[in-house]
Amino acid sequence: MSETGPRHGGKDGEPERRVVLVALWQMSRPAQLALIALVYALGVAMAFGRGAEAEAGAVVVGLAALLPTAASVHYANEYADAETDALTDRTPFSGGSGALVESGLPRSLALHAAVASGAVGVALLIAGTAPVDGRVLGAVPAAVLVGILLAGWQYSVRPLRLAWKGLGEVTNTVLGGVALPLYGFSVVTGGVTVAAALATLPFALVVFVNLLETQWPDRRADAAVGKRTLATRWSAGRLRLAYGLGSLAAAGSAVALAFLGAVFPLFVTLGTILPMVGLVPGYYRFTRRETPLPAVVTMVLVAAGSTVGWSLVATGAVSG
Repeated sequence: MSETGPRHGGKDGEPERRVVLVALWQMSRPAQLALIALVYALGVAMAFGRGAEAEAGAVVVGLAALLPTAASVHYANEYADAETDALTDRTPFSGGSGALVESGLPRSLALHAAVASGAVGVALLIAGTAPVDGRVLGAVPAAVLVGILLAGWQYSVRPLRLAWKGLGEVTNTVLGGVALPLYGFSVVTGGVTVAAALATLPFALVVFVNLLETQWPDRRADAAVGKRTLATRWSAGRLRLAYGLGSLAAAGSAVALAFLGAVFPLFVTLGTILPMVGLVPGYYRFTRRETPLPAVVTMVLVAAGSTVGWSLVATGAVSG
């Protein structure tokens, strides 16, 4: 995508402020930020469900640092995917925000926004971990969030550009399915445990299945610009097999963890596994329809169901 000027102009050809603000809002992907806040809450609820205690201020500061950090990753992705987003047919869950294409604004806007929002997130993180006036965040959550920021950027941009080297799905699964809930967990507990890491596995596998579904509509555009997603490299049959195996692994891991009471209490298991029924119609739709939906909805419901389950355990409404 060229660095052409915007189609909407103001005084002296400068883009209208409203156009820029709307584009920035869209490129931040507010729906995904809301989901990120939910997954953060999942990690927090897991920590409380395991008997941890924390001041509300720590949870608030942790979220405050997370949201601009996540927005920074989204902006970086919009910058890196400007070419493929211009070629693909967008759906509500794929093809990027479309803000740069629709507004005609230069892609450099996304890069500047990525740097600025990343700086805000880091500043809030430093403020939360500084010993001045009382530290509210520990070193472990700070390290996890910095790792999310760096890996999130390297998913899209140089030098690693992981999505262009066939590592995008793995990176995204680890970040969204494992690191993000563990960040919420560590904000409360100050650290990460093996049991907490195991408890993220079913959700992480659903995230992987969701990625298969959301990348399918972009496969032609991604292939045209050299972005090596699984959808560009695997046949439809192989992708469907991965979808089915990933779905079975997600449900199977939740059942297996239910036998380890210290990992998955009963109501957490139910809240996690019941929404996975949505992956059944998803399997039959996948590669046959261009619009992703079942895995996206399932991922949101699994995050919500797991959060509710851990919250019930934390409040004592059900036994842990």
